[in-house]
Amino acid sequence: MDELKVTSKHMDALPWLELTNPKTGLKYKSKILLTAKESGIDILYVMYPKGYTTVWHTHNCSHGIYVLEGILKTHEGLYGPGSFVWFPAGLLMEHGATEEEDAILLFITNKQFDIDFK
Repeated sequence: MDELKVTSKHMDALPWLELTNPKTGLKYKSKILLTAKESGIDILYVMYPKGYTTVWHTHNCSHGIYVLEGILKTHEGLYGPGSFVWFPAGLLMEHGATEEEDAILLFITNKQFDIDFK
């Protein structure tokens, strides 16, 4: 039996992963805080650069975004620091950063992540 233990990570020690949106070719960055293999849950620290948008898409998973810095721009409005936005599975959505500033976010999925661009 595996020993149960606390997992901790310091943001400064984690590498940035530079990712490319396959639909738009725009780049954004992410740090993986947790990937739970048994449930598929992901928790990511994400930086959308100013002007970045994940254009119209759906997911088979629900996901939440907690805004740490900047503004999260979505198809339904703008959300500043301290806002938590939950996107249900199957919802047609867009989200990203405003043209004026980067958005730093905590991104949480409820099961294995997928994306289907429309």
